[in-house]
Amino acid sequence: MDNKNFKFSLILLFTMVGIFIIDQNIKMLFVDGFRYYTECIDLILVYNKGVAFSMLSFLEEWLKYIQLVLISGILIYLFYKREFCYAFPSGLLLGGAFSNIYDRFIHGGVVDMVYWHCKFNFAVFNFADVMIDIAVVWFLILHFKPKLCKAN
Repeated sequence: MDNKNFKFSLILLFTMVGIFIIDQNIKMLFVDGFRYYTECIDLILVYNKGVAFSMLSFLEEWLKYIQLVLISGILIYLFYKREFCYAFPSGLLLGGAFSNIYDRFIHGGVVDMVYWHCKFNFAVFNFADVMIDIAVVWFLILHFKPKLCKAN
């Protein structure tokens, strides 16, 4: 493995593991009973059996296996491409995705905890969801501004 591939793998691995560990530790606070309520944001415990906004919850047990196959495919594709500029956002995406899938195996649903209800009700979400959203925005920026990727 050359130096570029080694750096790619290291950044991807450490980011992915770091996000997984941070997210799981936050979730354990809520599983263990932590709650906090304000006028706009409640920190509560919800087990989401679906994906965003509880969509696809009808898939029940199959959902975690479908997600595992999809995320594994993304991981294989990333190692095939090995574009250095995608290492960190890919780690964010995969760390969050694997953490949410892990929840499905351990808790029967994704542990969500942040509930925004100021002026409008929003879905309950977690740290992993935020990292996945940041990664998607990052990918879009790299896609529409390819010069950012070529600078490395």
